[in-house]
Parts: sequence; structure tokens; C-alpha cells
Amino acid sequence: MKFWYLFFIFFISFSLFSQIENKVESDTLKNNSLIIDHSKDQPKATISQYRIITLERDTTFVDTSLTIKKEYEYNYLRRDIFGLMPFANEGQTYTTLQYGLNKTSSFPEFGYTAKQFNYLKANQINYYSVATPFTELYFKTVMEQGQNVDAFVTLNTSERFNFSMAYKGLRSLGKYINQLSSTGNFRFTTSYNTKNKRYYSNFHFTSQDILNGENGGITSPENFESEDVAYKERARLGVYLKDAKTTLIGKRLFHDHSFQINPTKGNNNLYLTHQINFESYYFEFNQVTIPTTIISNTGVATTFNRFGSSFVTGNINDQVRYNRIYNKIGAIYENTSLGKFQFFLDDFRYNYYYNSVLYLTSGIVPNAINDKINDFGGQYEYRKNKWTGKFRYSSSITKQSLFDFNANLKYQYNDKNSLSFEYQNSNKLPNNIYNLHQSSYITYNWYNNFKNEKSNTIKVEASTQWANATLQLNTLNDYLYFSNGDTPNLQLVSPKQYDKTINYVSLKINKEFKFRKFALDNTALYQKVDQKDNVLNVPQLVLRNTFYYSDDFFKKAMFLQTGITFNYFTKFYANDYNPILGEFFVQNQTQIGAFPNFDIFVNARIQRTRIYFKAEHFNSAMSGNNFYSAPNNPYHDFMIRFGLVWNFFQ
Repeated sequence: MKFWYLFFIFFISFSLFSQIENKVESDTLKNNSLIIDHSKDQPKATISQYRIITLERDTTFVDTSLTIKKEYEYNYLRRDIFGLMPFANEGQTYTTLQYGLNKTSSFPEFGYTAKQFNYLKANQINYYSVATPFTELYFKTVMEQGQNVDAFVTLNTSERFNFSMAYKGLRSLGKYINQLSSTGNFRFTTSYNTKNKRYYSNFHFTSQDILNGENGGITSPENFESEDVAYKERARLGVYLKDAKTTLIGKRLFHDHSFQINPTKGNNNLYLTHQINFESYYFEFNQVTIPTTIISNTGVATTFNRFGSSFVTGNINDQVRYNRIYNKIGAIYENTSLGKFQFFLDDFRYNYYYNSVLYLTSGIVPNAINDKINDFGGQYEYRKNKWTGKFRYSSSITKQSLFDFNANLKYQYNDKNSLSFEYQNSNKLPNNIYNLHQSSYITYNWYNNFKNEKSNTIKVEASTQWANATLQLNTLNDYLYFSNGDTPNLQLVSPKQYDKTINYVSLKINKEFKFRKFALDNTALYQKVDQKDNVLNVPQLVLRNTFYYSDDFFKKAMFLQTGITFNYFTKFYANDYNPILGEFFVQNQTQIGAFPNFDIFVNARIQRTRIYFKAEHFNSAMSGNNFYSAPNNPYHDFMIRFGLVWNFFQ
């Protein structure tokens, strides 16, 4: 990983030097397109020639504007995190406030999902086509001793071949004991098509590592909540784990390509497609000192094992590995009037394994589970006039019982108004961590054979000139989750399967009001869960309101945007976090929420540079110390952070 990092820094430095020497002479908006004029003798390049292409072949363009949406996306994940509550240090996990943010696959996944918010999946990697070399640099300060940088460069060696390289690196010590975050995400992509455009290819390689110090939360919330000046220095607060850490490493090779059989494109076309995804994961939980000691305010010391009894007296080093290979071959018939008809066959093979078999009094815990799954399915796409639709069905033809049906239909009334409908019916195999886990902690060893999870989801979304609204309905059966025992101060977490039906409904509404140079952007989420037991816990109401001012200054040389953002969610029994599993678990003893969170921001755009300055959680000293990201895990105090996003067009 260090080799890739050094190589990438050298490459970026060389690229920037070259681009500075060939300075862009103009950067103006004309017909909503950014004009890049490289010299008087060369043609101008418009922003539409700087394309971003998803795996599904949806295309957008590089956007150097400064909007309220860009303010929401200026964070570690580089996307809007409404519905997520970050932990105190940058690069840690997130508490999920909104159920159903991520779509799931019917195939069995690795697990350790709380560690993967920043792990880029195959469908999150974009491909590019640019008229000239394009570079983006992202920088943001962190909580303590470190920085967050994301550097990206892409260029076309010809009109038909593009490659890109990017590296996102983070180091942040944090304000609490044993809270270090150190992560790296390297990405490399290539795109190619033949001159006759019969063959298209997208390839990427990723290497990602996520390391976190795991302190298990504070041991005395009463000291935190007392507002005693002695504990304003957060490192004075005791934590459960002083030398534990987790490491997640993943590498992936991915290739998606297609070939048009008929020599020229016409009203009827036939394609052959192939996709391959080889990925490996490695997760490690390391803990040097097992006992936890809590000293009360009266000076009484209590020592115990946070995660119960263990096979060893120290230096725990739990390791698990997972690799998979996915192949999908298909044929597509395209008719300009009827749409696209695709039939495919896929092959999914995985191996999830530990080093040895465990022979316990409760039974044998094997060292591995592996399987081969074959699916057969079809997909239909329709795009004509104001209608677009995609319908996909797949089902296993091997011994496993799994299937997935997706239907998406959208009606675009005009540029400002659209209505979309989505339905998913899924029968999903359990993630591997539910069925097999080994640890030096006795309680954390199990071998299960859980049923498939079943879900039905209906989602209706209206995007209009008056407001945006999303209604979502979910019905869940055989829902899998983790839960804790009832012993105080101990986390004896194990997997469970809920044998009753869970019904979930949510309504999300967004509306922005504008008056001259002022604007008020509002997002509200209402959620309701119908269940006999508290298994799926979410806040009933989540709010985000931003009041801001925008204007040009210095003869339009600088565009300024400044305002205040209010975030709030109602009290609920938030899931707690367990570092051994890298998962959240259900608890019904402690509620968090109902605290206001205000951020003040001042952002500016100068040519293609966006500068960000924010006073985060500036009301923390005025609202009382009742702000938590999860039970025993406080959210961060007031701090000032700043940074920039800098785009270069050579």
C-alpha cells in the first residue's frame, strides 16, 4: 500500500506541475456550460466533454459550482450523510438513523458492516471521459493531529481510452483515548471502446484499508454529562478499551465489457456481455490488555472482562478472511422501439475462513464455510419519450433458495417534475458473520444455519418544482440482527433471527424556499415501525434545516455562501457498537437523541476552487452534555474545521 501511495503522490505532483505551467486562460459560464479555453489556436472544451459514467452507463458531468448540495457532500464520505450520525472522530463508524439507505444483494456477504461505510463497492466506482486531463484535490482538517486528503486525476490518451487514479487518505487522532483513525482508499480505472464502437470495456482496481482504535465508549457517562470542567479535556474520561484496534483490508479486480455482434448499429442489435469481480477481505480485532478497570468517583476500582471470559489472558488477535469471485455472462437484444431484453447466467463462489477448527463443550465450530451459487435471470429496459423503466429478475438454479426481483419505472413530465416507482422482492442468504464466527472470547464463537431473510420494498418518489417527497414501505421476515445479554457493563453479543413480521414506513420531504439572495433548505424524515418486539429501532423524526445567504463579490471574482444548519433527531434506543464483530447490535436500555446540533459555515468559490470553513456543533457548550452518537459514545464538541476542493483543467 505504501508503494501505491508514493507512486500516486509522484504522479499527482507531476500532473499538477504540468497543469500549472499550462494555466487555463478562461473559466466562464455560457449556456450553463463551463468553457475551457486552452489557447487561441485550440478549440474550446465545454463541461459536457468532462463526463462521469457509472457502472449502469448513466452519465453526468464535472460540476465545479458551489451549491448547498456541495456543502452537504463536503465530508469524509464525499456524499450527503442525511440519515447517518457520525461518531466523534473522523473515519469512525456511523449510527444509522434512516433504515433502508443501502440496497442489499441476495448473495451472502462478508459482514462487519459497521466498518464499511467508507469502503467503496464496485457499483460506487465511476469511469470517465475527458477532453483534457482533469484533476481534483480534496482537503479537510480533522479533529486532532492529522488530515483528510482525496486526490484524483484522469485523462484520455485518445478519444477512446481513459484512465484515472485516486487516493483518499485519512489520519485523525481524535479527542478521546484510543480513538485513532487511519484509512486509505486507492482506486485505478480504465475505460476503452473500439473505433467502430462495437466493444466497450470498463476496468477498475481498488485497494482499501481501514484501521480504527477501538475504545468501546466511555465508562462513566455521568462524568461526561456533569459538565465538570475537569472533563472538558476529553482524554480524562475513562474508556472500556485502551489498546484495542480493528483493521479491515480489501482488494478488488473488476471488469465489465460488452461486444456488439452486428457490425453496424441499427434498429435491431445483439450484444454479448461479461462481468467479473474478484474481491478479498481481511478483518482483524486486536486487544493487548483484556481486563477493564473502572474507578468510581469515590475511588473504588472495579475490574472485569468487557466481552466475557476468554481462552487467553492477553494479546487477543482474532482474524478472518473472505474471498469471492463473481462471473456474469449475458446476451442483450435491443430494439429501438421495444427496448432492451437481456438474459444472463451468473456464477458466485466464496470462501469465508479462519485458521483452525474449534472443539468446544457446546459443539464444534468449523474453520470455514464456502459455497457455489448459480443464478439465471433476465432484465428488460425501456426508454422512450417521457418513460423509462427497468425490470430485473434472478433466481438460483443450484440448491440454494434465493431470488431477487426489481422493478423501476419513471415518468419525466418535464425538466422540473418527475415521478418514479420502485419495487423490490428479495430472498437473501445470511451474511457469513451470522452463521460462523470465531474469537478468543468464548461467547463470540458460533456456527448457525439461519433462514434466508425476506423483504418486500415499495418506494415512490416525486421530484417537483414545489417539493421533493419519498415514501418507502418495507415488510421484513426472518430479520437477522445482533443483540446483547442483560449483564451490566458486559457486551455478550450474539446473532438472532426474528420470527415475526416487521413493517416499516417512512416519508421524506425536501423543500427549499428562496427569497432574493436568501434561502431556507428543509429536509424532514418521518419513520414508523410496526413490530411486537423492539428489534428495528429508528428515531421517529429526523430534521435538517439550513438557512443561508449567497452572492457574488469583488466584481463576481468570488461567489460566497454562508449560513447555519440545524440537525435534530428524536430520542430512540439506538443500536450500540461492538468492535469484535464490527457490527451494531440491538439494545433497549439507553436512549439517545433530542439534542440540537448547529453548524455555521462560510463557503466561497474562486474560479474552480471551492473553499469551506465550518464551526461544527458550535452550540455544544450551551445545550448540555447530552449529545451521543451511540450509547456511551459521545458526539464531538464544538470545533472549527476548514478545507477546499480544487479542480484543474489542463
